[in-house]
Amino acid sequence: MTTPKNYEALGLSEEEYQRIFTILGRQPSLTELAMFSVEWSEHCGYIHSKKMLQLLPKTGKYPTLIGEDSGGIIVDGLAIVFKMESHNHPSQVEPKQGAATGVGGIIRDIFTAGARPIALLDSLRFGPPKEPYNKYLLAGVVDGIQFYGNCVGVPTVGGEIYFDESYSGNCLVNVMCIGITKKEKIARAQAQGKGNVIIYAGASTGRDGIGGCSILASQEFKKGEEKRPSVQIGDPFTEKCLIEATLEALDTGYVVGIKDMGAAGLTCASSEMAAAGESGIEIELERVPQREKNMAPWEIMMSESQERMLLCVKKGREKTIEKIFSKWGLNATAIGKVKEDGTVHIKYKGETVVEVKADDLTSAPMYDVNYQKPDYLDEVNRLEMNKLLEPKDYNKILLQIVSSPSLASKEWVYQQYDHMVETNTLVLPGSDAAVLRLKGTNKAIAATTDCNSRYCYLHPYRGAQIAVAEAARNLVCAGAEPAAVTDCLNFGNPKKPERFWQFKQCVEGIASICQVFNLPVVSGNVSFYNESPQGTIFPTPAIGMVGIVNDMKKVCTQYFKKENQNIILLGICKEELGGSEYLKEIHQLVKGDAPELDLFLEQAVQATAKEAIKKGLVSSAHDCAEGGLALALAECCISHKENMVGAMIDNLNFDIRKDALLFGESQSRIILSCSKYSVAKIRQIAGKYRAPLRIIGKTGGRHLVILNGKRKIINLPLEDLATEWYKSLPRTAGFSKTD
Repeated sequence: MTTPKNYEALGLSEEEYQRIFTILGRQPSLTELAMFSVEWSEHCGYIHSKKMLQLLPKTGKYPTLIGEDSGGIIVDGLAIVFKMESHNHPSQVEPKQGAATGVGGIIRDIFTAGARPIALLDSLRFGPPKEPYNKYLLAGVVDGIQFYGNCVGVPTVGGEIYFDESYSGNCLVNVMCIGITKKEKIARAQAQGKGNVIIYAGASTGRDGIGGCSILASQEFKKGEEKRPSVQIGDPFTEKCLIEATLEALDTGYVVGIKDMGAAGLTCASSEMAAAGESGIEIELERVPQREKNMAPWEIMMSESQERMLLCVKKGREKTIEKIFSKWGLNATAIGKVKEDGTVHIKYKGETVVEVKADDLTSAPMYDVNYQKPDYLDEVNRLEMNKLLEPKDYNKILLQIVSSPSLASKEWVYQQYDHMVETNTLVLPGSDAAVLRLKGTNKAIAATTDCNSRYCYLHPYRGAQIAVAEAARNLVCAGAEPAAVTDCLNFGNPKKPERFWQFKQCVEGIASICQVFNLPVVSGNVSFYNESPQGTIFPTPAIGMVGIVNDMKKVCTQYFKKENQNIILLGICKEELGGSEYLKEIHQLVKGDAPELDLFLEQAVQATAKEAIKKGLVSSAHDCAEGGLALALAECCISHKENMVGAMIDNLNFDIRKDALLFGESQSRIILSCSKYSVAKIRQIAGKYRAPLRIIGKTGGRHLVILNGKRKIINLPLEDLATEWYKSLPRTAGFSKTD
């Protein structure tokens, strides 16, 4: 019997319970109530966000694929499938397994679409690493990513890590996966065809992860709560077998539909496959492989045990599919069949425990949400730059910026990841974007993840636009044409008007710039309730973007290659310091407005760099972003340890204060290096697109020197810069909660 205690414990409101009662015309069984609770949760049902997400464009430069669990684009007959998802709350509770199962889940979303996973990227946020628990979380998350990704054999090729006090009570772990297949091999998450067989494949079902999507991912952390039973446990070796078995099964042509049993487990897979196929489904729960005794029907349906799939297979072909999975050491058991009545029937030991229309289960209520501009903005947007004292020693300031945990080299992280497995990686971690070859073609894929959440805190609409613009700039600097977007939208409690206003502004910002840049948003994820007693996170709309390199011989990287080459700045340096790392690190202020963003200037700068790289005129290209021009130049000098090349910058005659010139984070800027013979041609390209171009200096030597007039305001040996940039944080192995 269901009671208020039941539905409240499952995260349902009184109103939602009454709605379920009305739909069924009777009191729901405990298993039905559990299934509604997960399907109508924020994590699965997007009950507060779906209306806003309709603003995001679904078409763009390339033909798009919008699937049930992931999306992608078609390039020359190939489907490039990708998606980014969050595993924030599980990672805050149990960092290694939270991150590991986040990796496993996003990989499954890709290969259940019929695509072989070829790359992972991650976007991570933590509180300041000097605090022991934050350091413990950082260690665990990095360990979980390397453990799962390395073992499963999918390379982790890129990503980002930022640190801010707002994440101290709620870290963010966003993981992106990319896969490749032929367009005709794309699989769908649908159950269709009367009498076709429903097969459970993969690991056995246990009690781990029960309530993960409704209890853990769809509520705030409360003081003293651990929620460890809601965290799943992953096995990457099982997942590797599951990848191979699934792709082999799909190659038979006998699989009608397939879906990962991820969030909400068997509930989500069965009801959503039935709804997508406009069919019904019948399942006998006693046939489900179980690793724990005496599991109740509602536990089996809600379990989020990892490495499991649900397949719809043509009638009479089930033995062929079962043999494939058995060959790989995996369960494969027929547990039901497709019906035509549109209803999900769940039976247990001869008794019907669920009988609900699939559409009713999957049609979660959509809520209109109150929103209100936050009061804090009036205060934090005021920045009186004339009251900021300019530093006397800019060398000292640059060394401090270079060693900032958010901006310093992340080599200590990515050296733990296998980024060369499958031998697709052309550009390794540490440049503006990762680049992977498309085997059998002359093309390559570039990929990046980007978001400056401080900008989004100060100006959510423009901050979200900048996240898209910077991702596109990073791809352009690698020699790619930006092609499509996936997003992972991380915010606080949507029931609080100020939080939802931030979300609304960010979604509108992403939609507006994607429309201008002709970029579709093909997949994504919303993660709400990212707050704790310590406060809410900065709004963090992480952007994952994929670009296409049409000739992999024209791939570009960020570091200077040769002596005595010209250094070109595309774009303009403005007197802006709002939201900058300099303002936070040196003046301990998070104030001002996000940098200005002129979309026409952004397009002009990107088009110039893209064409110059395509024509082979450029030796290096690097986006100028966080840390400003001085940091970008330092990175150009030192980011290739085996061949560091210095620079003399003697033409930065912008009429602005020196700290803004060096450390301001004006947008739409790219640093190029080229031979003297290429300058005229690049200038001509810039003129065509009306992009500002300035030769600011030359490469060479073992110092980074920046002149202001005739005075050296920066004069640092590359060894000193490199020492500070690479030493920021040690390898994380061995940190405990209280170190």
